[in-house]
Amino acid sequence: MKILTKWLRAYLPDLPVDDAQLAEDLTLRGIAVEGVYDLGDGSGSLYEMDITTNRVDAMNHYGVAREATAIYGLTLPPLDFKLPQPKPVAKPFSVRIEAEDACGRFTARVLRGVTIGPSRDWFAGAEVATYFGLLEQKQISNAVDATNFAWIGMGQPTHVFDLDKIEGGIIVRRARKGERVKTLDGVERVLDPEDLIIADHAKPLGLAGVMGGWDSMITPETKNVLVEAAWFDPVAVRRTARRHGLHTDASHRFERGADYNAAEVASALVSSILLANGGWIEGDLVDARVPAIEARTANRKPVELKLSEVRRILGTTIDAEGITAATVEGVLTALGCGLAELAKKAELAKKAELAELAKGNEVWLVSQPSWRLDLEREIDLIEEVARVYGYNRFANTLPAFGEGVRALLWAAQESEVRRTLLAAGFHEAIGSTFCSAAEAALMAPQPGLAVPLGNPLSEEAGVLRPSLVAGMLAMIAGNLHRDVSDVRLFELGTVFSGTTEKVDERPALSFGAVGTLPEQGALHAARAIEFHDVKGAVEQVVGRFQSRTVLFDRFLAEAGLTPEWLHPYRAARVVVDGMTAGWFGQLHPRVAAERKLKEPVLLGELYLDRLYKLPLRQPIAREISRFQPVRRDFSLVLDESIAWEKIDQAVAGLRIPELVEWRAREVFRDAKLGAGEYALLLGATFQAADRTLREEELQEFQARVVEAVGKVGARLRS
Repeated sequence: MKILTKWLRAYLPDLPVDDAQLAEDLTLRGIAVEGVYDLGDGSGSLYEMDITTNRVDAMNHYGVAREATAIYGLTLPPLDFKLPQPKPVAKPFSVRIEAEDACGRFTARVLRGVTIGPSRDWFAGAEVATYFGLLEQKQISNAVDATNFAWIGMGQPTHVFDLDKIEGGIIVRRARKGERVKTLDGVERVLDPEDLIIADHAKPLGLAGVMGGWDSMITPETKNVLVEAAWFDPVAVRRTARRHGLHTDASHRFERGADYNAAEVASALVSSILLANGGWIEGDLVDARVPAIEARTANRKPVELKLSEVRRILGTTIDAEGITAATVEGVLTALGCGLAELAKKAELAKKAELAELAKGNEVWLVSQPSWRLDLEREIDLIEEVARVYGYNRFANTLPAFGEGVRALLWAAQESEVRRTLLAAGFHEAIGSTFCSAAEAALMAPQPGLAVPLGNPLSEEAGVLRPSLVAGMLAMIAGNLHRDVSDVRLFELGTVFSGTTEKVDERPALSFGAVGTLPEQGALHAARAIEFHDVKGAVEQVVGRFQSRTVLFDRFLAEAGLTPEWLHPYRAARVVVDGMTAGWFGQLHPRVAAERKLKEPVLLGELYLDRLYKLPLRQPIAREISRFQPVRRDFSLVLDESIAWEKIDQAVAGLRIPELVEWRAREVFRDAKLGAGEYALLLGATFQAADRTLREEELQEFQARVVEAVGKVGARLRS
């Protein structure tokens, strides 16, 4: 934004420094001046400013002047615009706020007999045209210039209506479905029921806090004017502006939190400029307020501030005296804060804490100014003291630290999971902590988990991620769209759930794979990654934890229990000790089509907060047996309903120390078998650590294996 030093010096004629030094001092205090341009002819300089979004109070000339008073210890005169006495009226103008959650204050002043034309001399002996010319701000008419002058000068957006085009009075409400309004840019807009609008008793007049309406705009024929100055909720204005693709000077400021108490002053400013061309005021200012919003903006609860805490956090200064009580009081008072030290001292006296006060440990109750909604806690006030005092005046010392570094409770488990996946050929990636509401609804393990952001950067990053899958899918798609055909990624991160008041954080793991596996020697050519490759990686991760049972199951598609982002017939659930530990499988074709992915993508997510409750499996080194192993094969016939899992559990249940390995070596089906049956070749390896196994021992072991598998329905093939 652009700031004129000529305008600043109109507020502060006693500024003790030149424009270059002022720019440097402001920049050191966080009010960044990116460029200084000499305007010549005694017009001072033009500052190109870069004001952060939380400092909407400094996005105007008066706000920057306030910062200068805090730096140099000056006194900033209050904005006070004298108006002529209003003519009495039998019935005040009607204003009603229906959307009390989105409009906290609405002021209306009726001006009659005004003349719409060029702006006259007005401010501190200078013309509006002078300032606007230096700022390259186009002059239109005294009505439009007055509203522009208000937000450029003091940061408060205002609006003027042609009073004769208003039917009945003003109502601030939500739009009704199907309503339309033609805005000042000439575009007719269909309103959404969530839009905050200003309306009269018959029709919408404009988008509240964004843009006025065509039908009630000021024209050269206008004789009677309604001056509006209001406070609108930032979220309501932002949503309306985004919905209609608008970004105006008014919405830019309302979206960041306007000054609740500025409405009356801004109304007087605009009225002063208009009345310079003639006219009079009819009736007193109509001021409709919502107490609940006033309580959380202009009348917030005071914050307790201790001098000892200021010194503890800010540390040593290069000045011998350091930060004193006078320093704190001077800075906060200049910034508009109210300090009630005496009241606090009286309270402390009742608690017999006068000894602390005797040590110079002053304590204040600080009331925050209405234009600084970013000041909420004691640490915010301490930051203001440090900022205005000057960061360059603090000594270069390291903070004291008396404890060792403490690792997270699950640091060892996380490290083991990372090592396992890296060894499996995956690469670690880091995704965004945010996602869109649509992605959150699709990917969340349970509905309603997503936590919306109060001030999102965009619609695509509007909620805290309840799942890592959305970010993983975005990273895989980003690689594929850039011609990287073989991708294997994993992310260890945090997912969020709960409400804006209480957010729960949990560790999670997501992984994804697409493309081919590398060649494994001459006998194993490269092949496409398939479901069982990902299942193997999951088994390796889960196998690092001590668990009683690990199983994989799936549900029928019509049951609706499989996550919507997974293929209903190519997905599996991971169950560890009876609890769901995650899901994995192939991406649903519908989701793949939406992201223009032609290759089959395999991905999944594990709920690490559940796995981390289990201890890690500790490796035990055993001496390799020097005696010969013996392998025996069992050709079994099983019913199609009998899965390998049952055979595996039956053999494991034998607990034969000499049975060191067993696996399914072949599975085949033959017409000679019975209907609904298949054959399985079970290979078992026997080996003792201290002797060579005798034939009678092997015969006993074989008999026990045959008996065990027979109990689950298997029989030896004849």
